[in-house]
Amino acid sequence: MEYKPHTIGVLTSGGDAPGMNAALRAVTRAAISNDIKVKAIYRGYKGLIDGEVKEFTTQDVSGIIPRGGTIIKSARCPEFTTAEGRKQAYETLVREQIDALIVIGGDGTFTGARIFAQEFNIPVIGIPATIDNDLWGTDATIGYDTSLSTIMECIDKLRDTATSHERVFLVEVMGRDAGWIALHSAIAGGADVCLIPEIPYDIEKVREKIEARYTNRRGFCNIVIAEGAKPIGGEVVGKASTEVGYQHIRLGGVAEKLAADLKNIGVEHDIRYTLLGHLQRGGSPTASDRILASRMGAAAVDALLEGQRNVMVGLKNNEIVYIPFTKAIKDDKPLDKDTVRAQEILAS
Repeated sequence: MEYKPHTIGVLTSGGDAPGMNAALRAVTRAAISNDIKVKAIYRGYKGLIDGEVKEFTTQDVSGIIPRGGTIIKSARCPEFTTAEGRKQAYETLVREQIDALIVIGGDGTFTGARIFAQEFNIPVIGIPATIDNDLWGTDATIGYDTSLSTIMECIDKLRDTATSHERVFLVEVMGRDAGWIALHSAIAGGADVCLIPEIPYDIEKVREKIEARYTNRRGFCNIVIAEGAKPIGGEVVGKASTEVGYQHIRLGGVAEKLAADLKNIGVEHDIRYTLLGHLQRGGSPTASDRILASRMGAAAVDALLEGQRNVMVGLKNNEIVYIPFTKAIKDDKPLDKDTVRAQEILAS
């Protein structure tokens, strides 16, 4: 079914991800090339409620493709979790004559979008931009490749210090529920141990791995641990809270706890830990993320023209696909078992 909106609203929400600006640029230029107006909504769902809207031209997105973060900002919005808040957001759309919405973000963003679309019968298309790469139905999400590259560079630098001082280094990376970042950065960085949320770890086996490194005269050990990793029979350290339209997650402390636990079971080597934190989100997007974001941004406009609604743009086997919000949000994206096995073999 063909459909042509008069004006598309576009916003970025949730944690920022490198490539969001490239996606915004693609949406803007693809819409204008189809004689559709584009209005940027600043500060995500908060800006939608507050009416922070500006019509964009091609000049507004000129030169933004290499920039990290998002030029239209992102913000927490607990108000959007309420019916009254969503009603105010809809009134902004009516006032601005926006009859279709494109949201760029992750699962929290899409959860809010799905509810909003159902309540007010407005076409909404999602573009997956999250460094966690945890959305079902797409092989990659915008920002993931750049984040991996950032973490890999940090691991490379830490390796220099680890070898110089013959230390054990614990590198804590993001990933409260999914181990994609930890697993792939561990492979790319040549880490000796990788601990992920999907597979509870045995601390005795971690200790044995460390001791084997020193017995074999390698003299150092690099361990990558996801913030959501937990020991067998244990719980994740820290607390997590989620708000619709924005994920405010700060677990942290898993590397610190692991370091203390290893000392308690007799590891005598010098152990240091580092939390990369929001460093993982920043930086100019890689070529891969720029291309992915550009393709998905243009595809989001195509989806609206095809009459699609309440779907996420995804990439499967290098082909654009459309995934219903319900599946993208609710279904878990499993790690590839062969990749997990490869990491274990390569670290031996």
